[in-house]
Amino acid sequence: MLRLFDTAREEVTPFEAGPVVRMYTCGVTPYDSTHVGHASTALLYDVLTRRLIDLGHEVRCVRNITDVDDPLLAKARELGVHYLDLAAAETARYQRDLAALDVLPVASEPRATGAIPDIRGFIGALLDAGHGYQAAGTVYFDVSTFERWGQVSHYDEETMRALAAERGGNPDDPHKRSPLDFVLWQPSAEGEPAWDSLWGPGRPGWHVECSTLAMRELGPTLDIHGGGRDLIFPHHECEAAQSESVTGKPFVRHWVHAPLVGLDGTKMSKSLGNLVFVSDLLERVEPVVVRLAVLAHHYRHDWEWTDGLLDAAAARLDRWRGAARGAGGDAVLDEVRACLDRDLDTPSALAVVDEAAEAGRDVGPAAALLGVAL
Repeated sequence: MLRLFDTAREEVTPFEAGPVVRMYTCGVTPYDSTHVGHASTALLYDVLTRRLIDLGHEVRCVRNITDVDDPLLAKARELGVHYLDLAAAETARYQRDLAALDVLPVASEPRATGAIPDIRGFIGALLDAGHGYQAAGTVYFDVSTFERWGQVSHYDEETMRALAAERGGNPDDPHKRSPLDFVLWQPSAEGEPAWDSLWGPGRPGWHVECSTLAMRELGPTLDIHGGGRDLIFPHHECEAAQSESVTGKPFVRHWVHAPLVGLDGTKMSKSLGNLVFVSDLLERVEPVVVRLAVLAHHYRHDWEWTDGLLDAAAARLDRWRGAARGAGGDAVLDEVRACLDRDLDTPSALAVVDEAAEAGRDVGPAAALLGVAL
């Protein structure tokens, strides 16, 4: 049985789902190129998808594009281009990079700007149910109305406030009833895109976009929801609160979060500019080498990027390709399956293939399950 660490339950648990697995993964805010952190996140859910398909499931994976948000709008102003032109160009580059890494296509990749009517309806439902309020032209979610607040992250209030301030929130907003209340709809600043609404012209908050898109595409309850570990709070905590406040149903059965990738001791991020771009790596090595370099790390642990990872991955690929096509391919495949079923243990899976290649066994089927075509 496939077992995965569930963030909300804080333990490795059996993953149980019907024939169709509904998976939603947070995509990118497309204002810069795809970096190794993005690749690490995408490859986690790609390997998970491949194993679920191998187990006989149909996987409906939705990966959103946040094409209206503060960082994108700021970058577009800096470059002097329309925000949607910037979003379209960087989304296309992101899709090309993931395709090169042989990430399986998703069922849909909806954009936030394509869901404004749905978002307005969702916010209206929250207000009607008494979970939101208006102040100074902004609509906020009132976290005091949701009894399970904190169910995803389990952080204390001090930690929540610090992370909210660090990750796009504003706990010191004087118009909030509570520092942790979050924006559902906000007035647009001069030069920013705006849509009409019952609460005045403006644009949606970040968190409400994903709840709306996830439920529009996949229904009220997701089997798996994920994204980078830095999204646990506030993004996913807020998603769960507002979604369950509207539907009265569990929003997510299993939270699976990707690791953070660092460079020189600091988390790799667009805001810091310490990025290793996938497109640059693909000019130096085969895409499968990048894939192997990433899969050498377990998704439960943050890790550091170094160029030495490419050398090790290239050597590994040469060993796999040089292995004799002997017998035992099915047995090797089953060993890799067992590794993946133990909380997606990709480092152990790679080690299994290494040992089989050394022994001259057929490693083709096992490598293919990891998305590595030899």
